[in-house]
Amino acid sequence: MATNQGQLYLIPTPIGNLRDMTLRAREILEQVDLVACEDTRVSGLLLKNLGLKKKLISYHDFNESRRAGQLLEMLKKGQSIGVITDAGSPGISDPAYRVVRSALENNVNIVALPGPTALIPALTASGLPTDRFFFEGFLPPKSGARHKHLEKIKNLEHTLVFYESPHRVHKTLEAMQDILGDRPACLAREISKKFEEYLRGRISEIRTRIENKNVKGEIVLVVAGNPAAGKQKDSREAS
Repeated sequence: MATNQGQLYLIPTPIGNLRDMTLRAREILEQVDLVACEDTRVSGLLLKNLGLKKKLISYHDFNESRRAGQLLEMLKKGQSIGVITDAGSPGISDPAYRVVRSALENNVNIVALPGPTALIPALTASGLPTDRFFFEGFLPPKSGARHKHLEKIKNLEHTLVFYESPHRVHKTLEAMQDILGDRPACLAREISKKFEEYLRGRISEIRTRIENKNVKGEIVLVVAGNPAAGKQKDSREAS
């Protein structure tokens, strides 16, 4: 790493409760020369709440390829950059991958801070096995592609974790029941916020509980792995 280069910091931000912002994350935000964020309005409010005033630059799904090169040039000139998203950890179903790859290819030092992300509290509070899990993120929005994705992972014995949007959650649960079967599951929404809620039970039971409801908020779906896959593995090991 060249000594005159800046550092790239991946800084998690609260997914709801602003008190989940770590002291170290605030400290790094205060130190960096520039903050790359999804929405400058959202991040501006966060920084204001933290008592910080920083130079912001937009960095999101639609300008990620172009912006990654610009950020790299800034890093090469010795500027330190903090990457944040609207909520959670950069790179987890949010932009960060391209700038990280670009930085690595150019020997720029990367510091990833631990912190808030929705998938871990949803998993640990779901009541489903946590020793091994498969994080799928968002399934494809179109039904055909969504079904194909579920077919690919239906035989995994790992607990499955998905992100989903409120307006697609009914169709996604229907597809899961059709393809994965009526497995134990948990729908977690609005984690760390005022209306935090966990719905646990079979997929069919969760569907019944939200039927005809306008589900709101950020959603994590946690679904049990394929029980048959575990039995087959035990059988092979015993033979």
